[in-house]
Amino acid sequence: MDKKFIGERITKLRMQKDISERELSLNLGKAHNYIYSISSGKILPTMESFLDICDYFEITPSDFFDEQIENPPLARNILKELNKLSEKEMSLLLEIMETAEPDFIKSYLWFMNKFRSNHSR
Repeated sequence: MDKKFIGERITKLRMQKDISERELSLNLGKAHNYIYSISSGKILPTMESFLDICDYFEITPSDFFDEQIENPPLARNILKELNKLSEKEMSLLLEIMETAEPDFIKSYLWFMNKFRSNHSR
């Protein structure tokens, strides 16, 4: 991991939340160009500012640095819902995920999304 990772990760999180560099800077109580300076690699945030950035995106520092998690806030919400299940229910869900063909799961999710959008009108 190099110095550019921090700026790139902030950019990705910011874009997922559909917020500009300027808006994020101001929401953090910083100068309007603060996030731009981080994203462009000119500066690194202080530890306090880094923790403020994590708080803003509702993620942990561990989530921030885990490159395998594309969308940390979404992953955190999924985990929160999973924690509501019993151990037996989680085991069953894991078995489904491990044994089902990926195309089946994608088809099921597509169907559920379509079903939800048709019934929310």
